[in-house]
Amino acid sequence: MNKKKDSLLLIFTRNPELGKCKTRLGATIGDSAALEVYKFLLDHTVKITADLYAKKVVYYSKEIWENDIWDNARFEKRLQQGADLGERMENAFWDGFERGFEKIIIIGSDIFDLTLNDLENAFEALDQNDFVVGPAQDGGYYLLGMKKLKTVLFKNKDWGNETVLESTLNDLQHEKYKLLEERNDIDHYEDIKDNVIFDPFLKHM
Repeated sequence: MNKKKDSLLLIFTRNPELGKCKTRLGATIGDSAALEVYKFLLDHTVKITADLYAKKVVYYSKEIWENDIWDNARFEKRLQQGADLGERMENAFWDGFERGFEKIIIIGSDIFDLTLNDLENAFEALDQNDFVVGPAQDGGYYLLGMKKLKTVLFKNKDWGNETVLESTLNDLQHEKYKLLEERNDIDHYEDIKDNVIFDPFLKHM
């Protein structure tokens, strides 16, 4: 099986609507600026994933938008299903394995320092490991990949809390996994205030 047929990238995204995305960031910089930051991050995610040699599925939070930045020729589009983030991710992985993919990785859409090379390295890590985890600076993770479905990874997690990474690694202590370099996901003002790339979004402050 070639790489594209055997590898699947799941991209979880929120529909970019005013006041409904990056709300913790919006509490400091305002909903309008937070929405522009999120659109900027979405554009970045499109750029780093479009040419990745893997099947790609964008999972929308609320509704599927057929005509947006995600090119229908490159990205399959689906709707997240489940009561919480863990259940929604588990269902996406389950569907991918049911469809015959052997290596599946999930990412969010708010990691500005994530690159195409990072994603390629993550898939390569699954050649020698059953799981791969990209730790985020806030105590969560920005990437999770696996070759077999391990449902405990999606259970009993306080999603959005700094304990998620630690709890996930505890679940993997008897598994063969690779830990990637730490990256910074964008949730709060502190995540962007010292990065000049975000200065245009903070002019009003």
